[in-house]
Amino acid sequence: MTEAVTLLWLAALPLVGTPGPATLSLAAMGAAYGVRASLGYYVGIVGGTAAVIAILCTGVMGTLALVPGVLPVLTGVAVAYILYLAWRIATAPPLARRGAGARPPSLGGGLLFAVVNPKAWAAFGALVTTNMLLPADPLADAVAKVVALTVLLLAIDIVWLSLGAGLARTLGDPRRARAVSVTLAVLLVGAVVLALWPEAA
Repeated sequence: MTEAVTLLWLAALPLVGTPGPATLSLAAMGAAYGVRASLGYYVGIVGGTAAVIAILCTGVMGTLALVPGVLPVLTGVAVAYILYLAWRIATAPPLARRGAGARPPSLGGGLLFAVVNPKAWAAFGALVTTNMLLPADPLADAVAKVVALTVLLLAIDIVWLSLGAGLARTLGDPRRARAVSVTLAVLLVGAVVLALWPEAA
């Protein structure tokens, strides 16, 4: 099984580690709020993505997609929330000027973002259906995939969060830090557009 998990990680690494809505949102939160204040959001992103993987492994999403009108509503909620999050990132005060009233991102916000992240559904949907860890036991296979991919997410996502925070700290000038936040917010929206409409890429 160790070899199968390693192969799963190798297949997942380009999907999890490359820029996408979740990783860019983590970098943006790190830049806008710092690592410590964003840890709840980080846990929410990892937990929400693990929930997406679990739903995909059980086939629940396939059943839900058969209900008329569900997918357009979910897509609308996803776009609205991601645009709101990008606005919050772009308008957050730079770390150097952060006051006590600044509200850091929440665990619930991270959970919601992960669940509505279109890239997660597409990428992990393909990943969990083409990789088997325990083919003789579907339930154990699903649990093993969720655990293995969550471990990978914990490692990769903390790197993106720290990268954003490090970038903002390096740019001590508040105007440059704001430029980083705005750039990451724009990239976040762009990543979502590409995830929703891959033919535009």
